[in-house]
Amino acid sequence: MVEGPGVYLSGEARMLEQALDFREENETLYALLKTLSDDDWNRPTQFKGWTINDVIAHIHVGNYMADLSLTDSAAFVAFIQEMIAARPAGGHLSFTHTWLRGTKGRALLGQWRDFYLQVTEHFLVADPKMRVKWAGPDMSARSSITARLMETWAHSQAIYDIFGRVRRDGDRIKNIAILGINTFGWTFTNRRLPVPPQMPTVRLTAPSGALWTWGSSEAEGLVEGSAVEFCQVVTQVRNIADTVLHVVGPTATQWMLIAQCFAGPPETPPAPGTRYCVSTVDGAQ
Repeated sequence: MVEGPGVYLSGEARMLEQALDFREENETLYALLKTLSDDDWNRPTQFKGWTINDVIAHIHVGNYMADLSLTDSAAFVAFIQEMIAARPAGGHLSFTHTWLRGTKGRALLGQWRDFYLQVTEHFLVADPKMRVKWAGPDMSARSSITARLMETWAHSQAIYDIFGRVRRDGDRIKNIAILGINTFGWTFTNRRLPVPPQMPTVRLTAPSGALWTWGSSEAEGLVEGSAVEFCQVVTQVRNIADTVLHVVGPTATQWMLIAQCFAGPPETPPAPGTRYCVSTVDGAQ
């Protein structure tokens, strides 16, 4: 493990709050996963038909990459090169399962949990401003663990959905909402579209009932409503048409149609009606 200057803070420095939020989000998901049967792990979800094994394997490898970028940047670069070289042979998901040597089900559950607890400990004492490498541009340690929280929350939505479970979110999703706000301009740039001169006002009601507001009160346009639904839209686990968010103005409308708070090439949000909690549509309990 690399422990050079700037990697870790002294014991007197405050802990990285986002690492605690990351751990809590994972523990919430773990509470659901540990109740599943062996057969449940092979159930396809509404996300590209991925099984629960696929989803957790993907999240787990992402956690491994983030931890490696924090602790050993050279090893991280080597891992990325290995992943890129393997993609023509079957794609990212195929590489993931090969790297995990076919670990699935309850064995994968234990491996994933042990490691996210380790990741938490590493990021808790990291310098929040330390720059770490990623598949895209470098980012801060704070942004790296926030991205892990976001990806865990977003991908696990498909698991909650398929079992008809409505997740009990906490105000830690403010981290995801902020990612959505901060990627307003990038959403357009990533699609080679002109960036609107001003972001609409965003007013969201947190799970706790608190009101979160971003943007100028004089801005043209508005996105207002549930913070959970806003996070679902910017992470592309719901189409804006499947929410009750109040969207006003052409800029706000266009943004919510293409919002993308995660890195990578432009992705098309799910079509209306294709991503939902089965209990609200199919009557599952």
